[in-house]
Amino acid sequence: MTDQRVHLTLSDSEIRRLEDCAREPIRTPGSIQAHGALLAVEPASHRIVALSENCADLLGLAGPLLGQPLSTAVDAELEQSLQAMLEDPRAANPITFATDAGLFDAIVQPSSGLILIELEPRRQLPLQQLASGLYAISHRLAAIDDVDRLFKETARELRALTGFDRVMVYRFHPDDHGEVVAEARAEDMEPFEGLHFPASDIPAQARRLYITKLSRAIVGTTGASSPIITVGGEYAPSALDLSPAELRSVSPHHLEFMRNMGQESTVSFSMVTDGVLTGMITCAHRTRHQLPFIQRRGIEVLANQVALQVRALEQVRRLNRQVELRRTRAQLLAQIAATDDIAGTLVRGEVSVRDLISCDGVAVRVNGRTRVVGDTPPTAELEGLRARLDASKEYSFISTDALHLDRPYFAEVAPSVTGVLMVPLGGAGDYIAFFRNEVLLDIDWLGDQTNANRLTPLSPRMSFSAWTDSVADTAPAWGELAGEAIDLARDLEGALLRRVESELAHLAMYDPLTGLSNRRGMLDRLELALRDDAPSWILTLLFIDLDGFKSVNDTFGHDVGDALISLIGERIVSVVRAQDTVARLGGDEFVILCQHMDREAAEHVAGRIIEAIAEPAAIDGSVVTVTASVGIAVTDRPIEAAELLRHADEAMYRAKVSGKNRVSA
Repeated sequence: MTDQRVHLTLSDSEIRRLEDCAREPIRTPGSIQAHGALLAVEPASHRIVALSENCADLLGLAGPLLGQPLSTAVDAELEQSLQAMLEDPRAANPITFATDAGLFDAIVQPSSGLILIELEPRRQLPLQQLASGLYAISHRLAAIDDVDRLFKETARELRALTGFDRVMVYRFHPDDHGEVVAEARAEDMEPFEGLHFPASDIPAQARRLYITKLSRAIVGTTGASSPIITVGGEYAPSALDLSPAELRSVSPHHLEFMRNMGQESTVSFSMVTDGVLTGMITCAHRTRHQLPFIQRRGIEVLANQVALQVRALEQVRRLNRQVELRRTRAQLLAQIAATDDIAGTLVRGEVSVRDLISCDGVAVRVNGRTRVVGDTPPTAELEGLRARLDASKEYSFISTDALHLDRPYFAEVAPSVTGVLMVPLGGAGDYIAFFRNEVLLDIDWLGDQTNANRLTPLSPRMSFSAWTDSVADTAPAWGELAGEAIDLARDLEGALLRRVESELAHLAMYDPLTGLSNRRGMLDRLELALRDDAPSWILTLLFIDLDGFKSVNDTFGHDVGDALISLIGERIVSVVRAQDTVARLGGDEFVILCQHMDREAAEHVAGRIIEAIAEPAAIDGSVVTVTASVGIAVTDRPIEAAELLRHADEAMYRAKVSGKNRVSA
């Protein structure tokens, strides 16, 4: 997929198509596809209260069925099997159902307070062959470590398994339009890979349904559907929810869409990630082609595997990227430690912020001094963006690839800007801002999107040949880089605060033994953090007290005790983050001040500190071992510094009385 977001200006016709789709009763169509039959029965009485009009003919049954007991349509053995399935959550569809008209797959599930029984003519497929085929495909796909290749092999494998003319893999963009990212097709078919399609092709309510109903089979585009008839009263056809049904009928609009694409049969499978429909796999055939229910259910599992595998591969990619970013950020922080021109070093140093985030230009303002490099907007526009971001109650940062479309409030003061990623540094008007220029993007669509390709403005496209359109006023999307810019800003804020702490150390604000902040320095730093007026923050204190330190002094002497205190200070610093503040309050007590760290993360850090302190220390020929108790206090609201310190101290005391060498929060 392209890394540039496609901004679509919806035409009036496209808006009307989306509105029409939203009104369509796809969950309660009142009919089913006529290649199968449906019965709906009351759970307690098993009375048939609704059925498809073709039911008796398809099943070869004589006499009335509507309003009759289920036993008039099925034998006692099948009725017992149906009841057992409903009572046992481990039971699985389908159940084999034999009639004079042949064998059927009976698929049973609840809906609208009734029991739906769908009957599909059984297609012979040896279960062992099906299971071994799916297992082999699953095994081969699981070995792939590249997302693009995974999609291509998924399409190829499923075409070979199902026999469909074409298998396509879709992914959805943030604005809900889709893209064919892979396909396998018959040689004489027109290629669709790489083509985009509008959101109205798979409208919002259909996407929501695909999250719970993981496959959708359409067996044919010709022939009438079979209406549902009911006993009346509360059981109106329009009240019967067919959301979970396999046979739910298809809208005439979509059938025309399929015919225009040259498709007679399709079956689609959902790729759902964390409750979001991120993609689909669609199989299409030019003639009537049907997969048995059990095979469709097996491919649902395979599609879920692909979705999970894509998420895992993308997480690995992000983690590898984060490792590289942390290394680069560490180099940046080392560079600014010994310079007075921090902003200039960030944009022009041997390692610069552009090594972290690719852009056409960057502007950095630190301590009121601004430095720019590359293609950046005029000073007046920079100041306009900064002023409006500082004044905004809605936005804590700006991240957009189309400022005039996404953030017109900011575009008013920066008309030359297209893509901008701006994050504040502290609360004094400082910032770091990245800029990307407009890139003209050619998008290949699945058919001409204009009304010239439709019989009427609301009808489906007639041709699906590739059609190219140009998208302007858009820069390459920032994507995950917004989070990386925020992390960079926090690291820089921490580095700048450490510089302040270093200067205060000259005013006797540090502990001479360990070189860490002392109590006064910590309280000043804590009060400064508590005055932070950022729209959202969290502050955490870790209070550390050594267990049995007095015996170290008594046994080995104060020189060894002092050396141990100094060593433990170094160990604590090596465990915490660069932006955290470590202080020695006096004696054998330490405190760590952490910003943007919640309780769970703090407990993890505290555990690592306890492990580090417990390592034996070789000092002047002696091996000394101590443990530590750690108390944690967390706040997300203004509080007095002394009160927060007291809460952390009380938590540490609870750790002491609970047995020492542990954490209490």
